[in-house]
Amino acid sequence: MENKATLLLDDGTIFEGEAIGATGTTTGEICFNTGLTGYQEVFTDPSYFGQLIVMTFPHIGNYGTAPEEIESGSVKIKGLICKEFSKTYSRDMADQSLQSFFEANKIVGITGIDTRQLVRHIRDKGAMNAIISSEGKSVETLKNELNEVPSMAGLSLSQHVSTQEPYDLGEEKDGFKVAVLDFGVKKNILRNFTKRNCQLRVFPMGSDLKDIEAWQPDGYFLSNGPGDPEAMVESIDLVKQVLELDKPIFGICLGHQLLCLANGLTTYKMHSGHRGLNHPVKNLITGKCEVTSQNHGFAVDAKSIENNPKVELTHINLNDNTVEGIRIKDKNIFSVQHHPEASPGPHDSDYLFDQFITMLEEVTV
Repeated sequence: MENKATLLLDDGTIFEGEAIGATGTTTGEICFNTGLTGYQEVFTDPSYFGQLIVMTFPHIGNYGTAPEEIESGSVKIKGLICKEFSKTYSRDMADQSLQSFFEANKIVGITGIDTRQLVRHIRDKGAMNAIISSEGKSVETLKNELNEVPSMAGLSLSQHVSTQEPYDLGEEKDGFKVAVLDFGVKKNILRNFTKRNCQLRVFPMGSDLKDIEAWQPDGYFLSNGPGDPEAMVESIDLVKQVLELDKPIFGICLGHQLLCLANGLTTYKMHSGHRGLNHPVKNLITGKCEVTSQNHGFAVDAKSIENNPKVELTHINLNDNTVEGIRIKDKNIFSVQHHPEASPGPHDSDYLFDQFITMLEEVTV
């Protein structure tokens, strides 16, 4: 083993392996992703901020990295755990190895461990904090450092990945003006709007509604992002203000959860979360099943929907019957927990963007 690395879980479980990426020590909540491809999109997804990712597919890094496949300006995961890591790549369109990509972004990782055993452990015990180190620190030192890491429950993280200043996308002559509330938005979500001829202005999560409305948007999009939605009190208040405007609203992932909280629903931290490219979701309106991409560790409580006369359940996860989508009755407002923009990934839910455009058309006629 060239450079030893250690993975220590919060429950005391230890894995020894080989260091990858930058040399150092990193902490975060450990969780797993079941996607067979798309590792670069996963690593740059702002929703993964604060997490150590276990990739269940055994070979990671073999096709390198390419600039057009990033979902944000930098790597957002805190660390990587995988079975076999390739420091070389064989794809012509790639511009560098994943090793070089991680070194440039100062990302610490570990390879050469039994990820099947690790994932089974997480599925049994649930997502928990963990630490990876390639600096030769003792287990006792790692335990002390890990004890200082806060739980993901109750943690607001979007401020670390939201834009600091508003910015525009799309041509001014393009169709509808959509205000994007950025809690950690993925680039491909924005591409899905601009290719439908939307003019976007992406606003920081702490923006004042008066400043947003001064741009005179036709509708609002609530983006994905990391952390516990219930901890985002100011963002929930902002969404409540947006609701009073009676304009079309579309939310994805964290944006879905914030919309639900603003309408009196509740959320909870999941045992191990949903992260992968093949989760079956049933659209209760059409009766069709959609294969979806998912990345979330919190979910909306289904019972709180049953007791809320304003909200209708529109999508459920067929693996565990968790909430995957809602709409506000008699309003042009809806949201989904999964990612209809996923790339690479299934495109079964791509119609949701068209559904939002149709709502904008109906209210601006």
